[in-house]
Amino acid sequence: MDSNVILDVFTDDPVWADWSESMLERYSVTHSIYINPIIYSEISIGFTRIEELEEIIEDCGFQVRQIPREALFLAGKVFLQYRRAKGSKRSPLPDFYIGAHAAVEGMALLTRDVPRFQTYFPSVEMIHPK
Repeated sequence: MDSNVILDVFTDDPVWADWSESMLERYSVTHSIYINPIIYSEISIGFTRIEELEEIIEDCGFQVRQIPREALFLAGKVFLQYRRAKGSKRSPLPDFYIGAHAAVEGMALLTRDVPRFQTYFPSVEMIHPK
């Protein structure tokens, strides 16, 4: 799961909270919901204490998975491809870790940030707003 979906719910985003919450509820019934250390870091900014974040992660049923080395390697290679294509986002590397992790472990990705993931990780099934 991408951090933008989690942050939509945590911040009660006026545009995306309903969609994100319904997707979380829908998929948590039939699937395990995974986050990795990158996503953990991205969602931690809204918390003062680690204990608060840990409690929310447990309450939501999220499972934290480490990023395998194969995914780290793939993220670097894809990021290089992005930079050679004159990618414009200043700090997209975390997205490449997330996409590579999903690709290497054969997981679907619940996200609202679709174009880059589809471009660089076409094998990853995207669950996104239509």
